[in-house]
Amino acid sequence: MKAYEFQTGQLGLNALTMVERPDPTPNANQVLVKMHAASLNYRDLLVAKATYGAKQTEPIAPLSDGAGEVVAVGEGVTRVQVGDRVAGIFMQQFIAGELTAEKAQSALGGAIEGVLAEYKVFDQAGVVKIPNHLSYEEAATLPCAAVTAWNALVTKGQLKAGDTVLLLGTGGVSIFALQFAKLMGARVIITSSSDEKLARAKQLGADDGINYVTTPDWEKQVWKLTQERGVDHVVEVGGAGTFAQSLRSVRYGGKIELIGVLTGLAGDISTASILHKQVQVQGIYVGSRDIFEDMNRAIAHAKLHPVIDRLFPFHAAKAAFFYLVRGSHFGKVVIQIAQ
Repeated sequence: MKAYEFQTGQLGLNALTMVERPDPTPNANQVLVKMHAASLNYRDLLVAKATYGAKQTEPIAPLSDGAGEVVAVGEGVTRVQVGDRVAGIFMQQFIAGELTAEKAQSALGGAIEGVLAEYKVFDQAGVVKIPNHLSYEEAATLPCAAVTAWNALVTKGQLKAGDTVLLLGTGGVSIFALQFAKLMGARVIITSSSDEKLARAKQLGADDGINYVTTPDWEKQVWKLTQERGVDHVVEVGGAGTFAQSLRSVRYGGKIELIGVLTGLAGDISTASILHKQVQVQGIYVGSRDIFEDMNRAIAHAKLHPVIDRLFPFHAAKAAFFYLVRGSHFGKVVIQIAQ
């Protein structure tokens, strides 16, 4: 079979190489999935630069997010059967409950082999069935970005109808968060560097948009839009470079769901402001299989469709990575592995 690998001893996207590998076969309690599609996350760029997790010691297939068809099962498999349409869960051992160090070491496309290959073997516990109305390309966007957004707003965030949510940018997590927030009856304020993207976000239901290039002090505009109350939730994907503004945007007793590191890994944080405003800051690292399945039920009921910015063929996977680097995408970037 064909697969992509990040070669050891090389850094950056130029280390991504298509290789031939033996066709895999499932052992007991394992399933063999013919991968139809995979999607990219910002995390995958960090893996390529070796700035995410442990240092790579052997070639590894990248990407955590993929969907396909079960084509063979090993002895003892009961959760799925041949012909089922499935997606892998981000952390293969994170089935339920709280995250632990051991569960975190089972993340696809980083700690362990990823999904950018024609076939992939999973433990039967590490896959979920995908909603019937979704294509494989749409389902491939769910394991990281969608589960992260759902966990941030619904599972951990306890979002309520009528709450106001602030979203930063229009990447995968933010657009899923927009869709889920509107599904739950919330008001959404979203930022972007592009008026065109803000217009597209409003077509998806965003109530207000702020261009952070023309309005660099965007937290002041958030304050005005909320009648100087602040937002109930901030889905904070920026990290160090935006956290201070998010803190000034959130209401007393509000919640900041801290997810991303797009603007840096470390920075000055006003702990006094967190204390004074009694802000709840919750780190979100994707979510469990239980959370994934809860989300899928909501997606199926609402017939919600993920937003895909662009599709790339399997042979052009490297181009998909470089496209993500540009940061011009709206929603998700997807690689079609099989038609």
